[in-house]
Formats: sequence, C-alpha cells, structure tokens
Amino acid sequence: MSEHNRVRVQRDACGVATVTIDNAAKLNVLSPPIMTDLIGAMRRLAGDSTLRAVVLTGAGQRAFVGGADIDAMATLDAGTAREFITLVHQSCEACRCMPVPVIARIQGWALGAGLEVAASCDFRIASSDARIGMPEVRVGIPSVVEAALLPGLIGWGRTRRLLLTGETIDAATALDWGLLEEVVPPDKLDAAVARAIDGILASGPRAVRLQKALIDDWEGSSLETAIQHGIDRFVDAWLTDEPQRMMRTFMTRPRATHKTADP
Repeated sequence: MSEHNRVRVQRDACGVATVTIDNAAKLNVLSPPIMTDLIGAMRRLAGDSTLRAVVLTGAGQRAFVGGADIDAMATLDAGTAREFITLVHQSCEACRCMPVPVIARIQGWALGAGLEVAASCDFRIASSDARIGMPEVRVGIPSVVEAALLPGLIGWGRTRRLLLTGETIDAATALDWGLLEEVVPPDKLDAAVARAIDGILASGPRAVRLQKALIDDWEGSSLETAIQHGIDRFVDAWLTDEPQRMMRTFMTRPRATHKTADP
C-alpha cells in the first residue's frame, strides 16, 4: 500500500506499517503538504483494527526529519502562523493517538519539529550518527507544541538547555539524557528496530493496545486515578480469550534446563 509520494506507507503481512517521510533532498523537512499527507496516512492506519505497530522514518541517510520547512515559515505572518503550527501539532498528535506502538527510526538529523514528532512516538531507536536539537530560537521563534513533552523525557534542566541555547547534541548524549531508548551503528539500525517489533508481535495484540491506552492515560492522571484506570483496563483484558489463550501457551511451553559444570 502506498500513499502520496511525499509520505510512503508499506504494510507487511504481520500488521507492521512503515511510514516514510520522503523529502530527502530537503532533509525530509515538514512542509504543509507533507504534514497534511502524514496526518492523513497516520489517521488511516489508526483505523486499521489489524495493525500491530508503526515504524516512522525519513527517506535517505541524512535525516529523520530536519525540522519544519523554513521556506514556508519565512512567509508566515500573525494571521497564518496559527494554521502552520497547528499542522505541526496535528502531525505529532497523529503519532500520539495511534492505538498501537509507534517507533521512531532515527538516522541523521532530527531537529525542531522533527524532534517533536520523534518525542510523540512511543520510543526512539537511532543510529550513532544521529544529531538532535531544537534550534528554533536561533531563527527567531520559540519551540512550541509537542516540545512540551521533553521535560517528561529528559527533565526540566536539559529541556531548558536544548530550547534556550538551540544547541545540537549527538546520539550518545541523547541516549544518556533519556531522549533515545537505543543507539546502534548505522548498519545495525534496521536490525534494532526489528528486535523491538519482534517483542511487540510476541505480545497479545489487544493487550498491547490496552497497555498503550493506559500509558497515555497515566501521563495526564494523578497516581490514584491512574491505578483505578489500570484496574479497569485489567478487567477489560478478560473480555476476550486472549489472556487465557496466551497464558495456556506460556504454561505449556518447554521448560529450559540449566546444566552445571562438573566441579
């Protein structure tokens, strides 16, 4: 299956969709047409009840997403800025609202709106050549919309450092800060993403959807409310036979044997 050439969607037989932002000549920057295509593609995938996971990436080796299209932003005024930034937010929101896990596969540059999109994914796996930053202040605008997710990922001090200085950090630093979950050599990136997907596919499809919805709920709830909602989702899991079926399989699996060396 494929969307418009600017956003390509490939879906495999296991229910894993790879969404590729294809604007490699311009570091996959997010122009209004590309954001419109991305939002539409992600919303269509969200309606697929057989979907298991989404991998979001950029075309080529130079960038995941190099930011929002500065050529388009340079033409904005106070009357058109709201429409543009709302498209950026909706691009991020389409990732956050996906009912299955979304993995950001990051190579090269992930800047500004690109980092906001990555932060909106469930987790981020990057190549060691990734470079990450929020340089908006250096072109006269603040970092907004889903930049608000960053304190929850890296803390307030590091968020202030990124947003107030506009500096770019390398993948190793981003991993140390907690902005990335895994960093691997560029030629190992696809294998690392595949390992993460394998874990999702080995789990109960409905359980994963319930878990993602619950994690999203935790972000905006008090501890007491989050616990009560967790009890409700646990009960919901038993509305189908998925728990019994998977537990029976687990209980009847061959048991590993451990041999000890002779003294």
